[in-house]
Amino acid sequence: MKTSSVSLLLGVCVLLLSALTVCAVSLSVSPNLQQFFTAASVSLTCEGQLGSDGWTVKRDTGSATESCGAGGRGFGKINGPSCVFDEFKPVSGVYWCEGEAGEKSEEVNITVSDKEVILEIPALPVRTGRDVTLRCKNKIGGTAAAYFYFNGRPVGPKSEHIITINVQQSDEGLYWCSTDEFGSSPQSFLRVRDPTTPTPTTTKTSANIHISCSPPPLPNPSFIIPVIVTVGSLVLVVLVLVLVQLLWKKRTGRHQPASTNDVTYAEVTIRESANKMSVIQPEVIYSSLSINTTG
Repeated sequence: MKTSSVSLLLGVCVLLLSALTVCAVSLSVSPNLQQFFTAASVSLTCEGQLGSDGWTVKRDTGSATESCGAGGRGFGKINGPSCVFDEFKPVSGVYWCEGEAGEKSEEVNITVSDKEVILEIPALPVRTGRDVTLRCKNKIGGTAAAYFYFNGRPVGPKSEHIITINVQQSDEGLYWCSTDEFGSSPQSFLRVRDPTTPTPTTTKTSANIHISCSPPPLPNPSFIIPVIVTVGSLVLVVLVLVLVQLLWKKRTGRHQPASTNDVTYAEVTIRESANKMSVIQPEVIYSSLSINTTG
């Protein structure tokens, strides 16, 4: 029981430490879009609070997994901390940052289209209650009037240049736009998260998006306190269990019958002493009594 209790304690500690693990690097994509034309300029950067040394931008195109700046087997070129697509020709695929030990950031889907229009939709998951604006953009840089669709259903009854959605969890799904003049855009998936779920933050000074790593982000102080209380409670419970088990073993050990040792009895011979003293009988002296009888 003692060994199992210690193992349980270690397991609880490992799980709690794992829950508090923070991934050091996130993926930054500029601009904040999922869809691009073939001539677009796209930059991806692995960013972290302690730097991004040892991290590489990777992608999966469906046929191969490639690394940025890896020559013939890779894509793009490294420009400082960023990965820039060669000749400004991005390729559709899934992109992420990967560390030397195999750690991965959250993935980003990028769609490159040779169509006449694309849908401007954020790549960063959107929290419920936030407003999201969707546009149908043509190659010449303008915004085209279009019908917007969500999971195969029209969003509105008429064509619009832009639509704004106050996002709820039910708004998560596939979106695209369709125009009478330029045709339809590719489809992209809008991810929605609850406000209580930790999500990456977007800076207001740039169009970059910052996508958090797969492990949970660093909790705020209001979250740390309950975690510390929980850890302390679990450790205390395990220690009490160990103590109870030790006291139980000690108590039951006292009441166990003592083990009986074998006793060998040797033959004992009793001999009377040869110099036994004889019992001295008191001497009795009988004297003769003369009785004279006077006449």
